[in-house]
Amino acid sequence: MGRYELVRPTLRQRISRRILGKNLATNLHNLQLAKKLKRLVVTTIAISFVASYAMVTVIDPYGGALNSAYAYNSTYSNTGEEDQIYGFTAQQKISFQRGGWAIVTGDEAAAIYVANAETPENGSIKAFAYELVLSNNWGRDQYSCLVALWERESNWRWNALNKSSGAYGIPQSLPGRKMAEMGADWVTNPETQVRWGVNYIKNRYGAPCGAMAHSNKFNWY
Repeated sequence: MGRYELVRPTLRQRISRRILGKNLATNLHNLQLAKKLKRLVVTTIAISFVASYAMVTVIDPYGGALNSAYAYNSTYSNTGEEDQIYGFTAQQKISFQRGGWAIVTGDEAAAIYVANAETPENGSIKAFAYELVLSNNWGRDQYSCLVALWERESNWRWNALNKSSGAYGIPQSLPGRKMAEMGADWVTNPETQVRWGVNYIKNRYGAPCGAMAHSNKFNWY
């Protein structure tokens, strides 16, 4: 005698049989559509997630995982104000210019920046040069240009000699004997050299900053 077991259909099976009919519901169950549908849904979700991640990372680098630590966008509008964007970059170069002169001079309007020259010590050759600058009604900026120019030319050494050109003295007169106009002691007297150099700059460039601008452009004045 055979053995029969009564198997109670699940709630899902009973509902499907009531709606679709017993035969159609049984056939659909045999096809295991529920498992296939589950696999399809899981696969679709996985593909959507990968595609979304790729779009965020590649198309919008400021919102993805590859976002640079030096770039940050912040927007807010809860106060009714316009969006604000903040940008930071690691390649930014910052320079500080303090206590100097931004000067535009010369026929070609060459812009130069000259740092403030220190107040010269009494009795020094720079103090003598400063007095000549003031006697020509030039400002402190012109003195700063003169200091920077002759530091470049001779470092303010009265015996500075350019062996290749023969230029001599603090102003690097070429040839040096030109300075004899201001005194026979031009070879050893720094005041004679400075007096000649200031006079030369005034006649040729109008003021020390004009000579400095020319020197910046042509490497001579």
